[in-house]
Amino acid sequence: MVMFAAYAARIDRDHPLNGLELGERPAPEVRPGWTTVTVKAASLNHHDLWSLRGVGLGEESLPMILGCDAAGIDADGNEVVVHSVIGDTGHGVGPREKRSILTEKYQGTFAEQVTVPAWNVLPKPKELSFAEAACLPTAWLTAYRMLFTNAGVRPGDSVLVQGAGGGVATAAIVLGKAAGLRVYATSRDEAKRKRAVELGAAEAFEPGARLPRRVDAVIETVGAATWSHSVKSLRPGGTLVISGATSGPNPPSAELNRIFFLELKVVGSTMGSKDELEDLLSFCAATGVRPVVDEVLPLDRAREGFERMAGGDLFGKIVLTTS
Repeated sequence: MVMFAAYAARIDRDHPLNGLELGERPAPEVRPGWTTVTVKAASLNHHDLWSLRGVGLGEESLPMILGCDAAGIDADGNEVVVHSVIGDTGHGVGPREKRSILTEKYQGTFAEQVTVPAWNVLPKPKELSFAEAACLPTAWLTAYRMLFTNAGVRPGDSVLVQGAGGGVATAAIVLGKAAGLRVYATSRDEAKRKRAVELGAAEAFEPGARLPRRVDAVIETVGAATWSHSVKSLRPGGTLVISGATSGPNPPSAELNRIFFLELKVVGSTMGSKDELEDLLSFCAATGVRPVVDEVLPLDRAREGFERMAGGDLFGKIVLTTS
């Protein structure tokens, strides 16, 4: 049995899209404790581009079907969402298997089918479409954990979100607004700043601009380009949560004096737990919050989606559908 898929055929660190292929791959095989999901929708993440560069994905694992996020129909006919973190729990894998994300060790979701441990499948709320639900397990779950677990903010607190337009940043703006936070955002692009305000940011600024007030927390995914501004924007005792560094990992100034003198907290954050994903799904169903979808494309046009994401020309998520 074969199926259509978008997969990494080669690693190219400088030109990652050179390694992307679209075509037939073997359908997943039945494994004890695992279930096969017929994919209805899957969303792109920067993780997919990094995989094509060889980050977290070695030549020995190729060819590898890309894609972490998916919503679809399980073997019993249930509408489900896939939690893409495999391992750590012993469910469907060895109890000592290290945590990984789909496509690092196991074939991903940019295909007509994907197989995951049965433990990794959650019910899809009826209020969410397949395309909306497929946006949640990586970028939106990352933002949810950053805000409510690692930043520990409460309604009425203020948050700065760097780099409006990216998947995690967009999610943080929408989730923060819905949770009663005062959200500030930054972007180099005027249209993205305007869109951030439309989505719920109190104000949006150019990177580096002085804010009306120092904030309780900063959601940082940009890295080197915004690090100094992030640190300087925090109130004493505030928290900077970082989950990515798209502009690079080495800022010109680490701002160590300010960090220790003002007793700031710097917290790393990666993805989220299955329980947090369940909470996020319930939050969206109950509040009417919906992921921001930039474009929906059929799977056979996946390269267009990758090109747009690589160029940064999007606001929100790109979703691939199989039918």
